[in-house]
Amino acid sequence: MTAAFSDLDGFRSILSAQPGQDADAVSAATARNGQLTKPPAALGRLEDLAIWYAGWRGVDRPEIKQPQVIVFAGNHGVAAQGVSAFPPEVTEQMVLNFEHGGAAINQLAATFGARLDVHALSLDQPTADFTQGPAMSAAELTEALLVGWNAVDESADVLVTGEMGIGNTTPAAALATALFGGDAEDWTGRGTGVDDAGLVNKTRVVAEGVALHGAQGDGLETLRRLGGRELAGMAGAIARARTLRIPVLLDGFICCAAAACLEKTTGGALDHCVAGHLSAEGAHVRMLQALDKKPLLSLGLRLGEASGGALSLGVLKAAVACLSGMATFAEAGVSDS
Repeated sequence: MTAAFSDLDGFRSILSAQPGQDADAVSAATARNGQLTKPPAALGRLEDLAIWYAGWRGVDRPEIKQPQVIVFAGNHGVAAQGVSAFPPEVTEQMVLNFEHGGAAINQLAATFGARLDVHALSLDQPTADFTQGPAMSAAELTEALLVGWNAVDESADVLVTGEMGIGNTTPAAALATALFGGDAEDWTGRGTGVDDAGLVNKTRVVAEGVALHGAQGDGLETLRRLGGRELAGMAGAIARARTLRIPVLLDGFICCAAAACLEKTTGGALDHCVAGHLSAEGAHVRMLQALDKKPLLSLGLRLGEASGGALSLGVLKAAVACLSGMATFAEAGVSDS
């Protein structure tokens, strides 16, 4: 497969030239929605969601037949500082669980008819400890972005990206602090369940990383310095989806941190994305506010691995089914006055 880009500047160029919505499809879907057999706005947010989806797919009566869920896995050098309640070996063990069909995301993807793909990114080579230097070299980040880019099925009609990586709420918190400002305490949570002492330690690590790297370059450079391979994989996949006009349902805090790096590189880079859910990770609500994304669901999930995004597929499929499948007043022979 020919690489779409060979370096970070090439990726930046792609981000700056991404397509937008199809205005004609938005107009036609809006007109159709206004003629359906229901009172105006009776389906609430489902109506806006379906029109948004139609605009990206370029048709006024879209269908969702081939959802894709991709989980990226990576390990982090900063995990050696005790920022997680679990050891790094769990990352590889969970990848095997995904591959054998035993994880929550396997059940959720199957429930909503989604193809599930899993990509493990150099698990035997954790990123560098970002309190000591950049997490990745430019070449390593480019490679991880390309894994995400090439993971997207061109025939997919909606994409959900997720992650697995012990310790990865720490780089996510560091990215959020560097990208949006505030103190490390504002963005650092308990992740997989660290105790009070663990939270203090984790917050210290985030603060040290941001002090070393923060406010140097754009979102992509911040991702290189403070992120991880699985976060880069998600960013690459989200960007690729935009080139293919595939709408994206964002998962939780870590996924949104990866996505934010795109937005902070090129404004509007996430216009094709909707927040699938609000997770129980405390800073997620603040991040969604910063990204101006209103979540579809709020169920107290904090699992990661694309679980909340996959669950929101049901809402999106319902919205699209109503727009495309309901009869208009004229079709049903029902008076609209």
